[in-house]
Amino acid sequence: MVITELLVLAIGLSMDAFAVSICKGLSTTKTSVSHMAKCGIWFGGFQALMPLLGYYLGNMFSVYIKAVDHWIAFLLLALIGTNMLKDAFSNECDCCNEGNADFSIKTMFTMAVATSIDALMVGVSLAMAGNVNIWAAVALIGIVTCLLSAFGVNAGSIFGNRFGAKAQIAGGVILILIGLKILLEHLGIIK
Repeated sequence: MVITELLVLAIGLSMDAFAVSICKGLSTTKTSVSHMAKCGIWFGGFQALMPLLGYYLGNMFSVYIKAVDHWIAFLLLALIGTNMLKDAFSNECDCCNEGNADFSIKTMFTMAVATSIDALMVGVSLAMAGNVNIWAAVALIGIVTCLLSAFGVNAGSIFGNRFGAKAQIAGGVILILIGLKILLEHLGIIK
């Protein structure tokens, strides 16, 4: 994968964390640098860690599934993307509820894990896709998520609910398209 593809992947993966960060910004009466840093570090850290774990898990099992790895990568990314689209169109913002101004370790850990589970599966997909510098990928994913999450807290406090669903739609579409690209490359349809 080239750097532009990794950047697009990082942006797509960060959309869940971005949407939750917007909701965190909505829930605070006054957004501080501390709030932005907490969301950025927690979400960025877990978005970097999970694909790394997924990549190594994928490599462990790649010998057994090499013949269908491109289909697995496509299906995982398509499922994650479709789930993001479903959540975006479901008229419910499960992250924007009362009491969401909590930035405690327990709350942030739970939200970081919840928003990065898809990144674990993407890591497995990256292992299946091959030719990926996993260290560059996880660094870029972590940095992009950190920055977008910090921005999301601030944007949530300023602009309200406008970005949450749109961010999830964009992220879902990006992940589906990346999965489709991996599949079409392995089938020899595109180069």
